[in-house]
Amino acid sequence: MDEEPVTIKLTHDQAFVLSDWLYEVMMRSDKLNAIVPDRAVWSGIYAISGTLETTLAEIFMPDYTGRLDQARQRLLVAMGGDEEEEASESVSRAPSGDDISG
Repeated sequence: MDEEPVTIKLTHDQAFVLSDWLYEVMMRSDKLNAIVPDRAVWSGIYAISGTLETTLAEIFMPDYTGRLDQARQRLLVAMGGDEEEEASESVSRAPSGDDISG
C-alpha cells in the first residue's frame, strides 16, 4: 500500500497552542499512555509534535509564555467566546499530571 502523506493546515496560533499542549501531555506529564492507550496512535502524535517543534520559532523565545497566552486569547476570540471566561474555565478544567489516572 502506498503511503501518501496527509497535509493538515493550522493557523500559526493553532499550531503554537497545540504544540504547547502536546509538550505538556507527552513530556511533562509522562501520561500519554493514560490519555491515548492505543500505542499505534502515538506515531501520528509524535509526527505532529515533531513537525510543530521544528516549525515554530516561539518555542525558543524568552517571552514564550506571553506569546502563548496571546495566541490562546486570539483563538478564544475567534471561536466567539469570552476570552477571559474561557481562559479561566480552561485553567480550572485542565487536568494536572495527578488528575490523569493510568
